[in-house]
Amino acid sequence: MGLRLKFNMVLILVFALGLGASGYVSKRILEANAQEEVTRNAELMMGAALAVRGYTSKQVKPQLELQLMRAFLPQSVPAYAATEMFNTLRLQHPEYTYKEATLNPTNPRDRAVEWEADIVQQFRNDASRTEIRGTRDTPTGRALYLAKPLKITDPGCIPCHDTPDTAPKSMVAHYGTANGFGWKMGETVGAQIISVPMSVPLAKADQAFRTFMTSLVGVFLLAFIVLNVVLSLLVIRPIVRMSRAADEVSTGNFDVPEFSVGSRDEIGVLATSFNRLRRSLEKAMKLLE
Repeated sequence: MGLRLKFNMVLILVFALGLGASGYVSKRILEANAQEEVTRNAELMMGAALAVRGYTSKQVKPQLELQLMRAFLPQSVPAYAATEMFNTLRLQHPEYTYKEATLNPTNPRDRAVEWEADIVQQFRNDASRTEIRGTRDTPTGRALYLAKPLKITDPGCIPCHDTPDTAPKSMVAHYGTANGFGWKMGETVGAQIISVPMSVPLAKADQAFRTFMTSLVGVFLLAFIVLNVVLSLLVIRPIVRMSRAADEVSTGNFDVPEFSVGSRDEIGVLATSFNRLRRSLEKAMKLLE
């Protein structure tokens, strides 16, 4: 087994171990970073939904009070406005879903399903909690979700959700008297929930992982070629020349020219020693003659 082959085998083994370790660590880090990026995007979207709620409640709804006496406009409801805004946003980000999951909603589309009701109940049981993050299994795979509580903090919400008698007649005519009433100030009635399939951050992580590993393999191949060229020029060729010269000298052929010592490294020291050995053998052979 030649020196070059041994060197390359060791180099490939070291690279394979390094590649495996780097791949394992980098994949974990990239997946965590991708999930954090998706969560940050969800937080931005949730903040936008809250801003729409506040804008609708404070600036839009007061301007429609007279019209609301004649006909109910769902667009004047903060929750409706936020949901519709997010539905428009989903045209660009269809992977995200938003829902104002409520235990006792006025609008049936906001009614919390079982897993959403569990989240709302957690907020109701612990008023200090401001956020819940987690993953859950869905028919299409695991999904990442971010939830924040919906509390009654605006006194303007009470007239619409206290009793059917105090609610706007147009709203009662539109939704009926069965749901959306009995809310109290400070009560957690629901939760803002944004969901996104885990396949989204995992796809981002996989793309970054493939790019990283491809770059790493490319760097290794470049280093492999450069090291082999350097090994050939500085080690293999001088050793091969010395080996051939040693064979000639061992058969009594002293016409082999001496090696020029161009460096002070181990190869240069070996060349100097070989030249000295060659001269010593040549003198010894002449003395024997």
